[in-house]
Amino acid sequence: MTDTLSKNTPAARPAALLWTVVGGSVATVASAFLAWTWTTAFPGNLTLYGYPAPLQLLTLVGAVLTGLHALSALGVKGLGWLTPAGARKALWILALGTFATTLFTALAIIVELGALVDLEPGAGVAVVASAIPAVAAYRIPDDTRKAAPAKRLSSWAEILIVVAVFALGLYVVTFGIDTEDSEPQLFIAYLILVGFAAAALIKSGLLARLSDLTARNRQVTVTAGLVAAIAFPFIQQSGDTYTLIAVNILIFATVALGLNIVVGLAGLLDLGYVAFLGVGAYTAALVSGATSSAFGVQFPFWAAALTGMAASLVFGVVIGAPTLRLRGDYLAIVTLGFGEIFRIAMGNLDGTSGPQITNGPNGIPNIPQLEFFGYNFGEAHTVLGVELGAYANYYLLMILVMALVIIVFARAANSRIGRAWVAIREDETAATAMGINGFRVKLIAFALGAALAGLAGTVQAHVNTTVVPENYVFAGPVPPNSAFLLAAVILGGMGTISGPILGSALLFLIPAKLQFLQDYQLLGFGIALILLMRFRPEGLIANKRAKLEFHENDEQADVPEQRLPDESGVTTAKAGA
Repeated sequence: MTDTLSKNTPAARPAALLWTVVGGSVATVASAFLAWTWTTAFPGNLTLYGYPAPLQLLTLVGAVLTGLHALSALGVKGLGWLTPAGARKALWILALGTFATTLFTALAIIVELGALVDLEPGAGVAVVASAIPAVAAYRIPDDTRKAAPAKRLSSWAEILIVVAVFALGLYVVTFGIDTEDSEPQLFIAYLILVGFAAAALIKSGLLARLSDLTARNRQVTVTAGLVAAIAFPFIQQSGDTYTLIAVNILIFATVALGLNIVVGLAGLLDLGYVAFLGVGAYTAALVSGATSSAFGVQFPFWAAALTGMAASLVFGVVIGAPTLRLRGDYLAIVTLGFGEIFRIAMGNLDGTSGPQITNGPNGIPNIPQLEFFGYNFGEAHTVLGVELGAYANYYLLMILVMALVIIVFARAANSRIGRAWVAIREDETAATAMGINGFRVKLIAFALGAALAGLAGTVQAHVNTTVVPENYVFAGPVPPNSAFLLAAVILGGMGTISGPILGSALLFLIPAKLQFLQDYQLLGFGIALILLMRFRPEGLIANKRAKLEFHENDEQADVPEQRLPDESGVTTAKAGA
């Protein structure tokens, strides 16, 4: 009798629910080895037994992660590190993500093939099995707690963990980029699972632990990140097919980091920033020996890059000097007008409506490939036994450019002028009263941001081999444009380094992979930004000050009480301290 009662006590129920989650996860893993449809007409070939297809692998991975978190909650030795801040929320998010991924695949089979009978029993088993952990995890009592300080490991152990994290991140990113364009179902399922897994990492407290670990090993983290980025083209089995996407993501992210100086640090709303990218691209096209160039000169790349940066900087100063005395919406309207004026002017410099400089709407084609010391970027080269195509060469060049931009951003943000930008952003009147020359500080931000965009534009001109005015609009289906750049900064997290990079990667990769949704992209991103502003206004990767401002009463916003160093290195005082 006593044993029967003990099984029904409140303390016993969570354990029973957790074992239910484990059982459902095991069944979901097993279902991934079954056939989910009878025909190979559905992309990915889900007809095999004992050999999971990529779509089934996503379900399998989600189920394994769910089961491991359930075992961690049960106190299994060696798994406690998975849930330092509690298991229930992370467990439910993972279980829900696995179920959503599986259900989406089943529905995609029905829609693609046209009938419910196109599902094999394995698909039904997978959907039911993945639903069990989601329901059981939802009924588990909340065990959220403040994560205890992690035990310090040996230096070698911490280095190995950092390396393993970046290796895993490289694999996850490569998997998403390398999905076939003919299989949009795989990419959508990938986005679902990765999104839920990222949210689970945050709720479990594991991401905070990893952040502390990388902060203690900053040099190792930087080195591992650089090595992982450089390794990307060497592990591409399909040549340059997907490396071009990576190149464009890096260009987009580099320009977004420049805009982050203007918007994220200085707090200036610039809606015409893509024009500075265009200035750098057009300048490089005119001085790099293009056949239709009006100047007939050919600078080496380093000189063309400096010329493009200088031209963008001059335009930044010329535009900023008369307009930066404006604030808020008025400044936004003026910068929007500048962006449109630039695009229209480039289209009119065709010898008819204006001087023959840019070849008008036809643009400047046939921009020659870069060449350094006999190394032609437009040709394939064998490096370390791996053949690198033209886009791989430009990818490695953009890695160096982005590294330079990150260094400039970090140094500037942590300098005296960077602290002045933050002060102007928070309260320009108070900053001016404290002796900061607001106009000069804002003009420096505008000029520096424009110069960084111009540097990215010089590389973009050689990658595309053509520069046309239509590439530099305020909003359009193809990034980068001013609207997408601003969205990348806000989505990723203003004032940070990794935030705009993540935002740029998402905003470029999703349209590139889901081209069938091209007519609805702006609608989708508008809805996404509305949801972001509602549920995470500080962005996906926020600095400490933003967390304090938007979650002042949230116990999970673990921020120091007096000094708040944000990710970029700027140290600011807590509001009200």
